[in-house]
Amino acid sequence: MNIVELSGVCKTYPAFRLDHVSFSLEAGKITGFIGRNGAGKTTTIKSMLNLVHPDSGEISYFGLPFSGHEMEIKQRIGYSTGTVSWYPRKPIREIVSVTKAFYPSWDEEAYRNYLELFGLDESKKPIELSEGMKVKFNLLLALSHRAEVLILDEPTSGLDPFSRDELLELFMTLKEHGVTILFSTHITSDIEKCADDLVYISNGTIQAACSKQEFLEQYSEPGETLEEIFLRLEKEARA
Repeated sequence: MNIVELSGVCKTYPAFRLDHVSFSLEAGKITGFIGRNGAGKTTTIKSMLNLVHPDSGEISYFGLPFSGHEMEIKQRIGYSTGTVSWYPRKPIREIVSVTKAFYPSWDEEAYRNYLELFGLDESKKPIELSEGMKVKFNLLLALSHRAEVLILDEPTSGLDPFSRDELLELFMTLKEHGVTILFSTHITSDIEKCADDLVYISNGTIQAACSKQEFLEQYSEPGETLEEIFLRLEKEARA
């Protein structure tokens, strides 16, 4: 079952165009959204959340068109750009107290469970957290209002290898609990470790949207790693 669908999404800027982007996310799966910096990953994600307004195309969640159901849908999804950049000097418990007022679906028991799972201290302030713990805090807020879909823009960017591995393991745990995850990255090893499916974007155009296994079968040459495949495809696209 597809829980998120994009069809023909376009957005034009003076020096860049998102060109008829179409793909879907299957419920309960992890999808890696990969492409080099500037390929259109962030523009696509912001279009999915109406943070930028697409020129054309359709976006739906849970079988509902995003246009006309934005508030309802946003109660059921979570978004993170990777780190917390607001209220850096407020204790976590105060930030949570303000945030949960916006979500009728806030689940205090779930919040307490994820607080323990992530090893977060409510008395800490975001400015006191490591980059990895900041990411976990952002995820904590999303998951505590029972987000069924997580949309994450470069969540592992800037993390040390240990923190990245820890976060990817967390993704797999969340998947076991039925959460659907889309995370953008240019780090192919992250895709290899946890993604079921992948969406590959280059210069504003979707080049592939399929399972990771199907991608390997279709695009790999003998002996190539996933990273080597992407590097070759990028070089061929610019030849």
